[in-house]
Amino acid sequence: MTLELVRRTSCLREIEVVRSSELRTGYSTQGIVREKAFESKNIVVSRTRVPAGAKSDWHHHGTRHLYAYMVSGRIQLEYGTIGTRAVEARPGDFFHIPPHLVHRDVNPDRKHELVVVNILAGRGVPVVNVEGPVRRVK
Repeated sequence: MTLELVRRTSCLREIEVVRSSELRTGYSTQGIVREKAFESKNIVVSRTRVPAGAKSDWHHHGTRHLYAYMVSGRIQLEYGTIGTRAVEARPGDFFHIPPHLVHRDVNPDRKHELVVVNILAGRGVPVVNVEGPVRRVK
C-alpha cells in the first residue's frame, strides 16, 4: 500500500447515516422549512419542505451554488430582475441555482407539500433573505 493510499483510507472511519427524525433546523427563509443532515466548511446538505400552496420570501444563497433534487410535489422557482421569470421542477428533476440569484420557492399545489433535497456548495452565508428582486439600473 502506498503512503498516499494509507493517508486517504485512514481518514475514512465509517459511513454516517442521518435518519429523517434526526435532521436539525437548517438555515431558513419565511414560508419554507429547511432541515440539515450534514454541514462542513464548504457543503450543507438539507431537506426543504414547502407547505401546500405556500410561497417563500425572496432570498439568495450568497456566494454558494445550490444543487437540488425534487423528491415529491412540484416547485416553481420565481426569479429575474422583477421576479417575473419562473421554472418548474417535478419529482425526479434536478436543478441548480447560481450564487446571488434572488428567487423564491412556490408550491403551486394547494393539497400537497413539496420536498426537495439540496446541496449548498461553496463558502459564505447559506441564506440571505431580501425584500425582493432588485431591478438593475443601467
